[in-house]
Amino acid sequence: MVTQIETAEMLSEFYVTRSPELREELVLQSVPLVHYLLGRMGINQVTSNDYEDLAHQGLIGLIEAVDRFDPKFNTRFSTYASLRIRGKILDYLRTTDWMPRTARKRTRLIQNTVTTLWSENHREPTEEEIAVQMGVGVDEVRQGLADSNRTLISLDMITGANSESDGSLHEYLGNEKEANPADTLETENLIEEMGVAILNLKEREKLILSLYYNDDLTFKEIGQVLGITESRVCQLHARAIISLKAMMKHE
Repeated sequence: MVTQIETAEMLSEFYVTRSPELREELVLQSVPLVHYLLGRMGINQVTSNDYEDLAHQGLIGLIEAVDRFDPKFNTRFSTYASLRIRGKILDYLRTTDWMPRTARKRTRLIQNTVTTLWSENHREPTEEEIAVQMGVGVDEVRQGLADSNRTLISLDMITGANSESDGSLHEYLGNEKEANPADTLETENLIEEMGVAILNLKEREKLILSLYYNDDLTFKEIGQVLGITESRVCQLHARAIISLKAMMKHE
């Protein structure tokens, strides 16, 4: 197994030599990262007919990461590559507009309903309450939550740090020697607000967020820990994120 130190040394050498052989080796050893990130996004070969296309887009992002990585970024290559891989996958999903119009309309309605119920009750609504408010069945709400999760809503998107533009990507990777005090204060305030909002979630949803964002488990692995299906984890993750967005919007 190649260590992080060995990878860093190879990247530094490639940055200078641009060796095709070294480039190929760096890409091949990082291919598992593409499949790992797809799993983290709730995309797998069983439920996604376009898995191979998405994996191909992720590979393109990986190759771009190898070609464009600068050791002076002062960050781990895996962090930089993950942003590029995820960005390519997101771009592909946007351009293909994979979600049917009815499903897209349903996910937006769920998000608006959660925001309304939170404003009225000052707590996270249950799936049953969402269903009653929408005038649909609980199963339809759960399907909508699963669809919402496929739009890749995440804590990153709450903070606005999901930009993948070439001109600003490095700004999220800490390559600036001096932090902007205003940006630092804004980030600290946002983290504090999010922390308070998370405390209002149900215990199982807080655990799912912790396992996903802190422990880097996939939805499948979280399902195994909690004894529920992967699809149910997707639904609960989506509900938690939608609820957080509603809470923070209300505040």
